[in-house]
Amino acid sequence: MPTHENDYPQLLSLAVHEFRTPAGVVSGYLRMLQRDTEHPLTSRQSKMVDEAEKSCARLVALVGELSEISNLDARTARLAQQSIDVFALAQELAGSVQEAGDNDVHLEFRGESAGALMTGDITRLRAAFSAIFRAILREKASPCTVAAECRFKQTGDGRSAVVVVADKESVQAAYDSQPGPFDEKRGGLGLALPIARRVIEAHGGRLWSPANVPDRDGRGMAVIAFPLSE
Repeated sequence: MPTHENDYPQLLSLAVHEFRTPAGVVSGYLRMLQRDTEHPLTSRQSKMVDEAEKSCARLVALVGELSEISNLDARTARLAQQSIDVFALAQELAGSVQEAGDNDVHLEFRGESAGALMTGDITRLRAAFSAIFRAILREKASPCTVAAECRFKQTGDGRSAVVVVADKESVQAAYDSQPGPFDEKRGGLGLALPIARRVIEAHGGRLWSPANVPDRDGRGMAVIAFPLSE
């Protein structure tokens, strides 16, 4: 039986269209209820409509994320062509992303701060890095410091820019480890992680979790690498 792999992007695109239309209608009617001056809502009704509108807005956002995945998988997404320093971008986001809440988990930047130049879509890459950093911080249940360390790596294929995200004591072990799959199935982040991996791969890069770091959960670490033209 044929697998029809090429049908997947079309099916996802159709699903996006079918979800977007009713979600937009519901959102519109909820806004009309909120603004109705002829028959104003009670405070209890207003609160329920507000909560329904927030949930509907979340559904609309998820549909938008599905659309992004569909376009990236079909390779129809238009990536901007801008000059980007991957290390400068990582440093910027390491200073602004904090998802630790009351767990006293901090993210610090270490290593090379500039020189990893490439061409790409800085808006999408900024969102991808932010999602990965947030996902790692959310995995930490106790006070610790997570490092986002930038390094250059020279291989037979050329030079790469590598960003290692791990507990500061485990950065070297994560860097030396064998690559394993990065777990994208994490609650609370919507589809940000599946999008992040696709965006990185669309720029010729790779995202993985270290597979064999002793006494460490690979979900709490990530390695991002991009090839650089010399």
